[in-house]
Amino acid sequence: MNQLRLGYLYGLGAYTLWGFFPAYFKLLRPAGPVEVLAHRIVWSMLFMVIVLTAIRRWHKIRELLANRAALGGVTLAATLIGLNWGVYIYGVNSDRVVETALGYFINPLVIIVLGVVLLQERLRPWQWGAVAMGAVAVLVLTVDYGRPPWIALVLAVTFGFYGLVKKRLALPPTDGLLAESAVLALPALATIGFLAASGPVSFGQVSPLHTFLVVGTGVITAIPLLFFAGAANRIPMVALGMLQYVGPTIQLMLAVFAFHEPMPPVRVIGFGIVWLALIIFTWDGLYHARRNARLAPAPA
Repeated sequence: MNQLRLGYLYGLGAYTLWGFFPAYFKLLRPAGPVEVLAHRIVWSMLFMVIVLTAIRRWHKIRELLANRAALGGVTLAATLIGLNWGVYIYGVNSDRVVETALGYFINPLVIIVLGVVLLQERLRPWQWGAVAMGAVAVLVLTVDYGRPPWIALVLAVTFGFYGLVKKRLALPPTDGLLAESAVLALPALATIGFLAASGPVSFGQVSPLHTFLVVGTGVITAIPLLFFAGAANRIPMVALGMLQYVGPTIQLMLAVFAFHEPMPPVRVIGFGIVWLALIIFTWDGLYHARRNARLAPAPA
């Protein structure tokens, strides 16, 4: 198969799976968000142990363990993604999938702001316009909800910082996910033990299917990430950026049409402003990518 086509298939597969995550996590009820998060961490680590054993990358993990600076970065990344996962699971379990989708829609705009504040990047006028519209959308949705859409904001900010840390670390996805899961594994195991000692837990008590699905959180965490890595190595970043809207779009459709979450007119307006900001942001990126390609010197 053509490598470019394969890359698009990997990318579409990754974002489609991420889009259907709310449907999967709803199947884990009556397990609470904390129990689900703890199991997700533990089973993710165990699955990645199997993957790294299969592809024989343990020598790379040993090199990572010897690098104290990298371990500090991994610990920070693990903390950010653990918080992101926990808030996401809470949002799904509390029937606020619309708000979780909003978080991933505004994430590109948060990344722009982080680039300006932390990396001293300069924005083009249209990019400033997109960021301003994103801020207006958050204000509109704050009026609609009667409070700031904190689930969306936490998801967008934690994932934005997580991406920034991961970019600095530049670790392969398999190594990074195992290391991050390992950092969180002891607290997760302690949480599972505490929950089992303090009251009834759902794992192993509801049905064999439920137990299987909880164990499967490790697999569904790792596979989209591996697909994403396969896409990133084969298709342009602009194309990968366009595909990122597939996930939250599926989440939003599930929230409205499958889970019947409310979508009043003011909320529609708020999302409309977000989508317009994303259209401007995407158009600006495509325009300048094509312009730079035209101006690039021809190979000798």
